[in-house]
Order: sequence, then structure tokens, then C-alpha cells
Amino acid sequence: MSRIGKLPIVIPEGVTVTIKDNLVVVKGPLGELEQKVDNDINVSVKDNNVVLTRPSDQKRHRALHGLYRSLINNMVYGVSKGYKIEQELVGVGYKAECRGQILELNLGYSHNILFELPPEVKVQVRAERRSNTVIQLESVDKQLIGHVAAKIRSFRKPEPYKGKGIKFVGEQLRRKAGKAAASV
Repeated sequence: MSRIGKLPIVIPEGVTVTIKDNLVVVKGPLGELEQKVDNDINVSVKDNNVVLTRPSDQKRHRALHGLYRSLINNMVYGVSKGYKIEQELVGVGYKAECRGQILELNLGYSHNILFELPPEVKVQVRAERRSNTVIQLESVDKQLIGHVAAKIRSFRKPEPYKGKGIKFVGEQLRRKAGKAAASV
């Protein structure tokens, strides 16, 4: 058995899971998510737990077993507690401003970058004096929030010499030594 796939998913209070024609719908206090499951994987709700089973030990079935268990677990966690990602803008003059669902980034280019966020993602920008600007993203969908955070980071990845760019809060960057002086 798959170590991940065989674990049951505990359904917290206030969350409902319905399964119809291999479509898993998870509703909770923060929202609703749905996921289509492969026909070979059997999903059932037993004793306030979601249990996934596979028909055989083929490599494909083992892979799908763990995959769908993780996806459904992320959905249950998302609609009950939600996901939050914080990114930090490191660099002189780097700024971010939020106007509804449009994030305006000033990252040292000749133009500002306007990035439209999906409606499922909420954004806040904190800019305090003498500290770096922090962009905070919140959503119930783990995959979507990760994709949006990666796209924002791609506008100005942290460089290894000074560390300037967009990085995740708490991320340890690999730093390189600068140019060494020539010895004569």
C-alpha cells in the first residue's frame, strides 16, 4: 500500500464531502472546492473519514492513489483553515500596491508591472518604514495560491550577490561572495 494513500483523511467539523460520479466536492466555512478523480481510484466517506482505495499494485495506480489522497487532503484543509503565503520585496525602491484584484509592482524596471489576481486569491500589502514590503496572499486553493506566488516571484527572482528581488518570508537564499581583489 501507498504510505500516503492508505491514510484516511479526517473531516473536521463544519466541512462536508460529497462524492458523485468520481467528482469530489468539499464545502467548508471558507469556500467550496471540487476535484475530478480518476475512474480507477475509489473514494468513499466512512465514519467522518475520507478513504481512498486502488484496484491493484500497478505503478500507475500506486501513483494516483497517493496523488488524489494529497489533493483531497489539501482541499479539506483549505476550506477549513485556508492557505497563506507571504513574499518580501528586498531592494531599494521596490514597491507593491494593491488596487482591488490588481497588484502593481515597481521592481526597478523602466515600467510598473500590473498583475491581475484571480478572484479566489485575496491580497494585502504591508509597507512599513525601515523594513521591506510584504505581500500576503490568502486562498482556499493550495495549487492556485502556489501558482500565483510563483508567478509574482518570477517578475524579479532574488539574485545571489546582494539578495535583491522577491523572496518568500523566511526563505534562506544561497549567497555568493563578490568579486575578489587581484593580488599583485
